[in-house]
Amino acid sequence: MAKLYFRYGAMNSGKSTSLLQAAYNYEERGQHVLLAKPRVDTKGADQIVSRLGVTRTVDFVIEPRDDVYALVEAEREAVRQRTGSDISCILIDEAQFLSERQVDDLLRISILENIPVLAYGIRTDFQTVAFPGSRRMLEVAHSLEELKTICRCGRKAVFNARKIGDRFIFAGDQVAIDEGADAAAKRPLSGLGAAGTLSVTYESLCGACYLEESGGVLSSGREDPIDFVYEAAPDPDFT
Repeated sequence: MAKLYFRYGAMNSGKSTSLLQAAYNYEERGQHVLLAKPRVDTKGADQIVSRLGVTRTVDFVIEPRDDVYALVEAEREAVRQRTGSDISCILIDEAQFLSERQVDDLLRISILENIPVLAYGIRTDFQTVAFPGSRRMLEVAHSLEELKTICRCGRKAVFNARKIGDRFIFAGDQVAIDEGADAAAKRPLSGLGAAGTLSVTYESLCGACYLEESGGVLSSGREDPIDFVYEAAPDPDFT
């Protein structure tokens, strides 16, 4: 049985590069793959863009309400008609922007159609809150793999900090696409006031550096841990 793989990491951990390398590996052996990305990721339009400068146009773009199973079947049939062969793998970039239902579609495809699905994305937003698509991936994917990158201090980076200009920002929309510091089109972001008209960039940080920049705040201002008290004594196996 094929599997759904979720390969995640902080920004700039080489996710898109890894995806493109996986596609190359399949095609080098004469096999056919499908590449896709959510429409929400406007960076690169219909292309997957690697920091190393490698780009590739996707086979289809996923709209927020799309039936991914139906999309894959249509693209799969087109490949069969064109090549006489079936596809061997589906590769999804920026999987955090998928809906939970779309992640479930990918799981069903891997199991019922026996096609491996390799999904790449980040776990959490700039406030350390899980994206819905990533949360569902963590719940149902057969295989989880962390792709690592380095914080400015040399530790492993785990969080994605948002910057407006040179200033770190810890409030605003969950989704704000990094178009680069020199982006010509600057999209206003709610909750940022006048700063919302500046370009958005991100920096991958370790936990210590993130807390230093945020003043110790995680999860949209929740500074104190949640108190939890058992209604009754816990099961001895978990004490």
